[in-house]
Amino acid sequence: MTIIHGGHAQWSVPNRDTRGEPKVTLLSKAPWILALPLLGVGCGGGGSDPVGNNTVPAGFTTHSVTSYTAAAVGRGDTAATQDLLTGGLGKTGLGAAAPAYVDPLKPTALELRRNALYSNYRGLVDPTNGGGYSRIYGPNIDDSGNDTLGEGLIPGKEYLASLDDGTGRKRVVVAVQIPTSFDTANPCIVAGPSSGSRGVYGAIATAGEWGLKHKCAVVLTDAGKGVGIYDPTDDSVNKVDGTRTTRTLAGALSFFAAAISDLVSFNRDFPNRLAIKHAHSQQNPEKDWGLDTLASIRYALYALNEEYGTPVVGGTGKDARFTAANTTIIAASVSNGGAAVLRAAEQDADGLIDAVVAGEPSAQPRVPGGATAGYGIKVGGVAVPVYGLPLIDYFTFANLYQPCAAIAPAVSMTEISFYNRLALPADNMLARAGFRCDSLAAQGLLPGRTLGNARDLLSADSLQMLRDYGFSPENDTMHNAHYGLGNAPIISTMYTNALGRFGVEDNLCNMSMAQTDPVTGAVVPVSATTLAQSFAVANGTSNGTPATPVVNDALGGAPRAWQFATSALNGVRDLGIDGAQCQRALVTGIHTVTGLPLTADTTPTKVQSDRVRAGMAEVLLNGNLRGKPTLIVAGRSDALLPLNHSERAYVAFNRMVEGEATSQLRYVEVENAQHFDSFLPFSGFGMRFVPLHPYFIRAMDAMWAKLKTGAALPPNQVVRTTVRGGTPDVVPALSVNQIRNFVATPAPGDVIGFAAGNVIDIPN
Repeated sequence: MTIIHGGHAQWSVPNRDTRGEPKVTLLSKAPWILALPLLGVGCGGGGSDPVGNNTVPAGFTTHSVTSYTAAAVGRGDTAATQDLLTGGLGKTGLGAAAPAYVDPLKPTALELRRNALYSNYRGLVDPTNGGGYSRIYGPNIDDSGNDTLGEGLIPGKEYLASLDDGTGRKRVVVAVQIPTSFDTANPCIVAGPSSGSRGVYGAIATAGEWGLKHKCAVVLTDAGKGVGIYDPTDDSVNKVDGTRTTRTLAGALSFFAAAISDLVSFNRDFPNRLAIKHAHSQQNPEKDWGLDTLASIRYALYALNEEYGTPVVGGTGKDARFTAANTTIIAASVSNGGAAVLRAAEQDADGLIDAVVAGEPSAQPRVPGGATAGYGIKVGGVAVPVYGLPLIDYFTFANLYQPCAAIAPAVSMTEISFYNRLALPADNMLARAGFRCDSLAAQGLLPGRTLGNARDLLSADSLQMLRDYGFSPENDTMHNAHYGLGNAPIISTMYTNALGRFGVEDNLCNMSMAQTDPVTGAVVPVSATTLAQSFAVANGTSNGTPATPVVNDALGGAPRAWQFATSALNGVRDLGIDGAQCQRALVTGIHTVTGLPLTADTTPTKVQSDRVRAGMAEVLLNGNLRGKPTLIVAGRSDALLPLNHSERAYVAFNRMVEGEATSQLRYVEVENAQHFDSFLPFSGFGMRFVPLHPYFIRAMDAMWAKLKTGAALPPNQVVRTTVRGGTPDVVPALSVNQIRNFVATPAPGDVIGFAAGNVIDIPN
């Protein structure tokens, strides 16, 4: 992970900026440049803002400005014992058990911040030494990949703010972290919107750590997602600082409270239900991920000027010392955060962003793949027939077929491991997966098959249908764990609600969310402890901490978690096919079983589907990165966001939109890497996959070198890696030699090229 540092100031003149004007870029700024803001010089996207008064960007409210001054490991329960990166825990604490609260039912805001940094850091990386943490990556590892930074604490100041549109329901939280080491002579900002549905610290391990280590200010944002769990039972909410209270007492500091017309009736008819912000804010937050990222950058510039600006002579406040014109700004994150930085670059009309790094992004092209799309994908010279579909399209498809496909003879496993999740004795979902096969056949969803056909045939057909729908062979054995963990049911439930702007009382597709009994799936009152600590332990999704998708009308009248639902249509425990069929119809506009268009009398209705489909259109990417240097890294085995629908499709789509001469997008595909590095400690995962996180760090290093020295980005390529091997429960330690870096001149068999018609050609 060597970074090339620039020496003296060097100048280069690229072709032209996105407005067609000549753009002068300073590759390595000298201190005196900051005294010349009117020249519009810098890596800041071509702006030429004159020095003026520093003002808070529109819509923002600053909630706190706190110095976290710890330089040594401590308890992390005060500001003086916390730092920006690790919450005072250091690399040792991040790799150990979660720190305890003085009062688990009433954690303080500082305790919640510490534990949120802990859980969000570990949520994006493999936090074990054998997996590479503290040896290959981590707070203690320097720019050259050496263990020289001790515990890795980074003291500094944090501005906590929120952006709202006046409704109180948007409420985007932003944290600007300014390290004590911030280099005013070479100012830089790294913008990191959160991954997944995570809260404000959801990019701390990726963009956050890299930026702080490079003496940059880091601006983190939840981009309208985050841990906002509303409990209708007592009308309680998370506040912006993570603590909990009632909606009334929270007031303007309420992070999210669901809109319910009659709370008494709702609690009577749907007791113990929960609402979560990403799904139930009725904002379709994904449509604004890019704009929220851009807004966070503007707030970061404001915070820097509050810290380092000088008082305005003859006026009030500070001057705007730092602008986009004289500050290097990189937008970088992974997963949904990766999608957010791509969208931000597409929407960056003001030229705030200099460069983009996106790891495993949910990149949904505005134009779906097909014969008339204008772009395409080949793998090993063979055309991929289905590609570039919206995320909710392929998720609702997988939600129908994954459990049946997972028991196909070609991919079934005998090992007892987390990777073989459906077969774990504690869950024992294999029988239910078999019932799903039967239900698919009985309802005509496996062409040519009927109820009574052997399950080996039904499951093999389901697996082939997933392959034909854009999932790759590398995903074949992964459908088991991904479905068993609930990825498809969770995303299908959350995103149909979010895209259609449905509220919690709509009970879309007769489904809701609640804490459930792990043995029976019955709805239970939410754990007071889990709710109190939710800001730190939840990830913004309905993954069971504490909310889980619930089938309201499961056979027998009692609502059940999706895993335990007995189909009202078929009378068997088939993992809630009724809800899966309904969610699929919301996306297609066609009744999943009859194949007929939806009407006012179907479930779902045509109006409901129209709302979801309108929301889908709002979140698609236009492919125009405005000529910004962009580096995408992805794992070839990603089964959550299959590459044919995401990275591969977006790279080809971008080439069609921007053209070869303008596009500065480069793509690195890593063999044997998948979406969740945090899964690698689980049995069966570590032996099969390598971490993707080191490649995000390397991509950031490569982009920094380009901005500072003009070094070329790596060409499009596949990186060959070596898995650790071993057994599901005993895996050798990862060696840096097993995760080769990308190179300036890849071998011919590793080159990702393009064929005529903007067809990206991926080598086997």
